[in-house]
Amino acid sequence: MEKKAPVKKTGSAVKPGKQVLHTRIIDDVFTDAVDAVKPRFQVNIDAYLDRLWEASPNIYEILKNSNDLEEAREKIYDYLQKAERRIFDVDNDLHILEKSTVREAIRVMKSIIGPVNEYRTKFSALDLLMKLTNKEKQKIEENISPGFILEFINLFRGLEGRSNIYFESKQAKKGIPDFLQMTGRAASEARTNILNELSSNMQKYLRKYPSGLEEEVIHWRKANKKRILKYFNADEKDWDNYQWHLKNVIKDAAPLIELIELTEEQKEAITRAIKNKIPFGITPYYLSLMDSKLNIGYDHAVRAQVIPPPDYVDMLIESKENRGIQFDFMGEHDTSPVDLVTRRYPGIAIVKPYNTCSQICVYCQRNWEIDEVMDPKAMARKDEVASALQWLDENPAVGDVLITGGDPCVMNTHTLKDILERITSKKQVYRIRLGSRTPVVLPQRWNKEFVDMIASFQIPGKRQISIITHFEHNYEITPEAMEAVQRIRKAGMMVYNQEVFTVENSRRFESVKLRLDLKSIGVDPYYTFNMKGKEETKKYMVPIARILQERKEEARLLPGLDRTDEPVFNVPKLGKNQLMAWQDHRLVMILPNGGRVYEFHPWEKNIQPVPPYNYIDVPIYDYLEELAARGENIRDYRNIWFYY
Repeated sequence: MEKKAPVKKTGSAVKPGKQVLHTRIIDDVFTDAVDAVKPRFQVNIDAYLDRLWEASPNIYEILKNSNDLEEAREKIYDYLQKAERRIFDVDNDLHILEKSTVREAIRVMKSIIGPVNEYRTKFSALDLLMKLTNKEKQKIEENISPGFILEFINLFRGLEGRSNIYFESKQAKKGIPDFLQMTGRAASEARTNILNELSSNMQKYLRKYPSGLEEEVIHWRKANKKRILKYFNADEKDWDNYQWHLKNVIKDAAPLIELIELTEEQKEAITRAIKNKIPFGITPYYLSLMDSKLNIGYDHAVRAQVIPPPDYVDMLIESKENRGIQFDFMGEHDTSPVDLVTRRYPGIAIVKPYNTCSQICVYCQRNWEIDEVMDPKAMARKDEVASALQWLDENPAVGDVLITGGDPCVMNTHTLKDILERITSKKQVYRIRLGSRTPVVLPQRWNKEFVDMIASFQIPGKRQISIITHFEHNYEITPEAMEAVQRIRKAGMMVYNQEVFTVENSRRFESVKLRLDLKSIGVDPYYTFNMKGKEETKKYMVPIARILQERKEEARLLPGLDRTDEPVFNVPKLGKNQLMAWQDHRLVMILPNGGRVYEFHPWEKNIQPVPPYNYIDVPIYDYLEELAARGENIRDYRNIWFYY
């Protein structure tokens, strides 16, 4: 396996009031390639605007010649209506798939210029576009991101039937592929060649993402383990004991500095986090998954899972006194009918008896309520647990109970057994899910005694026990994790994975590789979560358009058994929105920084009239800049703009 050096981000922040001039403008579906060349040059907004007005001269004329906003709005509505009617003409020569793109672009444009959406978002993209056609643009263009203009370049091209999704140099015209004009074996062979090309292209990307099951990686990690055991004056017997790992959870920078290479930024962030009592911890086992040298560069997702970025540390320090309110993105304060219980769905409830973990994930949903790794005060009081379980008796509609926290599998075995006994005594409970990251960060926990105890509560046909875990990257998949999963599966329990879609696993086919490697060890992909809109973890966020693109252009190439996960957005206080169901969300505005505003409809849609939720997404342009800084060819992502 070829070693590679990671490409580190270059360039510095642009000073306020200055424009950035890119070294090149490429006339493709991207229009402008984002530039990560150091030093970062000033953008020539006029060059972007030239591409914008070239994308739709008709809309430019409407905007430029309208006397006011309402006149422009009415003229564009009229233009869009005519454009929509044109694609239904018999003599329209566009390819039927390009026509679909036109219809989608029309739907989005109508939504963006809708007065009600301007009112709700307190911004008018239409007004800003009008100002960019005249002399007023000099007053405002320095506050506009190229991402705003790129969004409308691609939207306008979509409106005009020139998305270039299918052909980069010309419009997609009517036509029938060769294999559909053939019959029999000739048709089959022609189609096979196309499918082979798609598969071969995917394999090229998959080779970029080795798992921990590959021999060379196993060899590196044996060396890592040897150094860690020597540092702690321990032996192989200790390593196989999960309690040894818990007693030796790394809570300061010293072992890391001694055992692996860290960047100066990582050292500083860890030191400041510990100094300011921000939850931090890494199990010795999980440390062994990190590459000892920075130039190996495969462990980016592993490090990012536990090493906090500087801006995260800054925000948690600034908000230390009120983080319990500020960082509760899911609104658990408002969906907790009794202490330790959260409920957002009719038949499901979350029970949280234990409020810490064996290590701390930076972007944890509940970072606002966890005080420290392996907190000795993490176990809820007996009366609190009794009250939470009594609540289940009072709500017999709840038959599916998710025990999470914190990590319940870090609790004392006897304590967890007691809770399971009390929950399974309730007749309505037909499923218990244990939410735990221990299969990933502490697989030693899943010894025979522990697995047998949990499996004893499963009664086929009556009660199901399932393990819900969180592998974030296929580099976390190891022989030890596979052994733990196989032990669980052989005991008759299922193991499901919830992936959080972040900048660390969102490159082309990176999540595909995770799915394939998960299935190979016996874990079923369950959910892929769009990053929650928690400001302190903004560095990890990926545009919704990217998760939709990944699902369509990458995951779709896999057999159905490998892509069993559902991409979802967790709506605060309400619950999961199925991102593949386009009717459950819509794009309503583009902000000056290029961020999209989405209106998410609750799961109760068509059942009860619950209000929607507006969400401001991370700009696509910013995400592409980050990918470019990491050495990605952003042309691989060029269709991202057309996922709404």
